Amino acid sequence: MRFDYDLLVIGAGPGGLAASERAAGYGVRVAIVEQDSVGGTCVIRGCIPEKLMSFAAEFSDDSQVAAGYGWDKPHAAFDWQQFIAAKEREIHRLSQVHNQKLAEAGVELIKGCATFIDAHTLDVAGRQITADKILIAVGAKDVKPEIPGSEYIITSSQLFNLKQQPKHIAVIGGNYIPVKLAGIMNNLGSQVTQIFLEDHILSAFDESLALAVQEGMTKRGIQILENTTVKEIKPVGDELDLILSGKNGNIVSVDTVLFALCRTPNISGLSLEKAGIRLSEGAIVVDEYNRTTQENIFAVGDCINRINFTPVAIAQGRAFADTQFGNNPRTVCYEYVPSTVSSQPEAATVGLSEAEAREKLGEAVRCYCSQFRPLLHSLTNRDEKTLIKLVVDSRSDRVLGAHMVGEGAVEIIQCLAIALRMGATKKHFDEAIGIHPSIAEEFLTLR
Repeated sequence: MRFDYDLLVIGAGPGGLAASERAAGYGVRVAIVEQDSVGGTCVIRGCIPEKLMSFAAEFSDDSQVAAGYGWDKPHAAFDWQQFIAAKEREIHRLSQVHNQKLAEAGVELIKGCATFIDAHTLDVAGRQITADKILIAVGAKDVKPEIPGSEYIITSSQLFNLKQQPKHIAVIGGNYIPVKLAGIMNNLGSQVTQIFLEDHILSAFDESLALAVQEGMTKRGIQILENTTVKEIKPVGDELDLILSGKNGNIVSVDTVLFALCRTPNISGLSLEKAGIRLSEGAIVVDEYNRTTQENIFAVGDCINRINFTPVAIAQGRAFADTQFGNNPRTVCYEYVPSTVSSQPEAATVGLSEAEAREKLGEAVRCYCSQFRPLLHSLTNRDEKTLIKLVVDSRSDRVLGAHMVGEGAVEIIQCLAIALRMGATKKHFDEAIGIHPSIAEEFLTLR
């Protein structure tokens, strides 16, 4: 049978773009289907707008620090509308860049919503398209909690497009997305109340890191309500009353409620059952080569719900293309994938937390930790601490995890991720010579 394409990709996000461009480089006929702007969640409503907003929020800290170094304290105010407009221009530019890359690679872009007819055929806006191989890269979508008044809740995608900056925003959830958005909004000048069910924020991270971030957020003025859930949301005039239960069972009045805790694979409407594709807990089941239960159909990115990071989706997409079209079978290694919380203060981590390591190795785990005032704040009155921590297997001396809270955490941990993946030991850290004065060198002096 002659197919319209050798490869048809559903979804022009990071995973789909990486796979289609790599596959086209091997000389195969490739098309990519997208109903929204090219770039996916990361570019349009995720990583990029979040990071741009985080940059905007950091200037609040910069202006406060500057006074300690002899600069007159500036009397600047944040202009929400100006930022939103600038952010939209940059997102549009990035989307166009991806469009251009597809064209240069020889990948055909097809606009519309895709639905499976069978394992080799899709319906896209009334057009039937066939392909030898199909890659699903549709990402994930925001969901809202099932509570009375949930229609008044906004998601992170909606936050980036609000016409007016919230005066008092309630952020529901304690994982890395709500935490970074709470910190950003606080630094931009909104009053922030964060509400979550757990004992402390970032429960999936190393506890030392989580508590250091929470302490920093509290010092910045964020109201933290732990062991608390939202039972109901009621509109009262221009405000919203949150009826709470748990440790802080009272009423909190705000003008905006943000829920950024949960995302689910964006697969509704694909009619996957017509192609014989199996799901597990709402995600597409794939093997180590990202093949679904249908031999010619594959899936990458958030819709398979493994590690839902943009670089992981890109790696999966490229590995798929190399395996299927480049005569280079390979899989993605999920060990030592670094992650960040663009919180205020900033945090990043790679490898095992102390708790994870002790669960595997027990008493063989040794931790090295330091919390100190960074040199930057030696001339300011900011009570700001940096935390660094290494988790080590004392039997092999191998470093199993590295965790940091403070300025530069993302860039430093990104580099340490390479060392950990290569099997760096504590002795390697001890014998290395650092750059002085720097925060990164403190990882080499832990005793």
